[in-house]
Amino acid sequence: MSDRTFLNWPFFEDRHCKLAENLDAWATEHLAAIDHSDTDNACRSIVAALGKGGWLTHSAVDPQGDAPLDVRTLCLIRETLARHDGLADFAFAMQGLGTGAISLFGSDAQKSQWLTKTRKGEAISAFALTEPQSGSDVASSSMTATPDGDDYILNGEKTWISNGGIADVYTVFARTGDAPGAKGLSAFIVPADTPGFEVAERLETIAPHPLATLRFTDCRIPKSAMVGNSGEGFKIAMSVLDVFRSTVAAAALGFARRALDESLARVTSRHVQGAPLFDLQLVQGHISDMAVNVDASALLIYRAAWTKDSGAPRITREAAMAKLFSTDQAQKVIDAAVQLHGGDGVRSGETVEKLYREIRALRIYEGASDVQKVIIARQTLGA
Repeated sequence: MSDRTFLNWPFFEDRHCKLAENLDAWATEHLAAIDHSDTDNACRSIVAALGKGGWLTHSAVDPQGDAPLDVRTLCLIRETLARHDGLADFAFAMQGLGTGAISLFGSDAQKSQWLTKTRKGEAISAFALTEPQSGSDVASSSMTATPDGDDYILNGEKTWISNGGIADVYTVFARTGDAPGAKGLSAFIVPADTPGFEVAERLETIAPHPLATLRFTDCRIPKSAMVGNSGEGFKIAMSVLDVFRSTVAAAALGFARRALDESLARVTSRHVQGAPLFDLQLVQGHISDMAVNVDASALLIYRAAWTKDSGAPRITREAAMAKLFSTDQAQKVIDAAVQLHGGDGVRSGETVEKLYREIRALRIYEGASDVQKVIIARQTLGA
């Protein structure tokens, strides 16, 4: 069983500890039974199960309430799910990220229409920000939203969109005016059945997830589909990432914890020359490094989450530090786990082999590691 002593840290309240324990028990009972042979169907099944279990109520704000998103809860859920099943973590995360703009900036009508569904697992959401030529440079987005009477007409492409092809609703960012760079972007809600919207290409990656390139061709949406105000798209996107970037780090932590658990089981049960593998000092060195990286990551993650939940308007620096360190160190922890498993570590379908494929993307999406370094440096300079 994974180490639980971190739940006694002062970052958490009793409700967080109970949630983590209950979710761990739920995941043990429900996730193993889901067929992963078809990724799209597996995601749909997981979203439905998470909705039925009540876990998706934490992914977005209550349309009838005024309580903000609790980042510590989001992080604990992602860490726990990632430790059990990478696709389950992905499914939960995209429900939150996809509706993050609506949670933080949506109108009452928008929240009532969409969050009621996504929080029950009755609709799948997606966050459509990245473009073929802009990547992490969001301010260079070129997709347009041209006003036409009571509507906007969308034209352009988005790519590497998680849940692309299976989502029921997309939060899409497009350029609405002549203002340069970040000032000209706005956010919109686009249902998947809107005429002029199409999934142009499905994208395959080393860890099976539903990803796609989206194309918008004279896609007409009502002005009421705009989230927030015109020109606030960049601010909205960064605010959403400010919340969910810490949760990416938490997912990496979940992967790392599982890798450490698998490694401990391996080195205590595997014998070399009549003694447990753990008796070798080099192996002890690996385990020590893994344990330090896991705890250091957890400290950065839950510092960021606690800071946000304590009322900080932005946690750009803290979240960037958490994501950079935790994803990079999780890669090292999992690589060490593969090494300790020897040939079994690269056998297709083995737990550590799947973790090895899962972790790599986390160092890229929602801001690559190199981008996080730039953010941290600029925030430090301005501190």
